[in-house]
Amino acid sequence: MEHNDDNLFLSEMEGVKPLQRAQGRITLRQRQRGSQSPTDAQLARREAAAQELQRDENLLTSEYVEMVGPHDILEYKRGGVQEGVYRKLRLGKYTVDAVLDLHRKTVEQARQEVFEFIRECTRHGVRTVMILHGKGDRSDPPALLKSYVNKWLPDLPQVMAFHSAQRQHGGAGALYVLLKKNEAKKQENRERHLRGR
Repeated sequence: MEHNDDNLFLSEMEGVKPLQRAQGRITLRQRQRGSQSPTDAQLARREAAAQELQRDENLLTSEYVEMVGPHDILEYKRGGVQEGVYRKLRLGKYTVDAVLDLHRKTVEQARQEVFEFIRECTRHGVRTVMILHGKGDRSDPPALLKSYVNKWLPDLPQVMAFHSAQRQHGGAGALYVLLKKNEAKKQENRERHLRGR
């Protein structure tokens, strides 16, 4: 059987000539594995590329923002958040596990910090946080950071809801924010419910 295959192949290839190597073509030298370590320039380029990738993860923008007033009450609730849960958040009934203070930050600093803060809190399973953005009644334009925080939070998929804080927690200058459960917390809840049956 094999012999027939060989014969068939040879008969099909009859008259075919191998390609001649063209003169003057560039041949790339094969680098042997481990023979050369990266140069300082290559390492610097890799580091810059890694930092660029990290920066690109932040989907928040500092482009156009719809302005809110210094004393406006901010509220947002994603679909699926129960009314009772939202009411409890609004009234400041949940324990706040982490606080981000944006006072005296530029818009760009705040953009980075909000993104990192929400990401870290989600990673650590924190559910209720507070962001102190200030009222911005003395800034020009007024309530600039407050307006950006109001724009950014709904853009983050981890944010389930937020509401301006109660007066004793900063009122219109602060927000309670409810974050999505991370996978570990969801698994913990499933196990708790199974044990409870």
